[in-house]
Amino acid sequence: MPSDSEKKPPKTKRESGLALKERVRTKKPPMYKVLLYNDDYTTKEFVVMVLQSIFQLSEAQAVRVMMHVHNNGVGVAGIFTYEVAETKVAKTLNLAQAHEYPLQCSLEPAE
Repeated sequence: MPSDSEKKPPKTKRESGLALKERVRTKKPPMYKVLLYNDDYTTKEFVVMVLQSIFQLSEAQAVRVMMHVHNNGVGVAGIFTYEVAETKVAKTLNLAQAHEYPLQCSLEPAE
């Protein structure tokens, strides 16, 4: 019986033609909405400051979102990947707690 070093490699049939490399497509990550909720104690100015500092909205955009939250009870502060949305929710809640405001926010999957 021949040893492993003496074994011949299996014969392979040579293929001819154009070799195409298959492209791997990466899926886009799921997106999440960060929602702000209206309450009777958090000032409008504080909400605008949060939207500008944490969500990087312009003053006009921040006022528009704040008024939507004020008039409708809830509004979307932004749409982000899960990790970014989770971080922004935590920063918002920590900032509100540090300023003793009951501002609430959450995240939910975007359609």
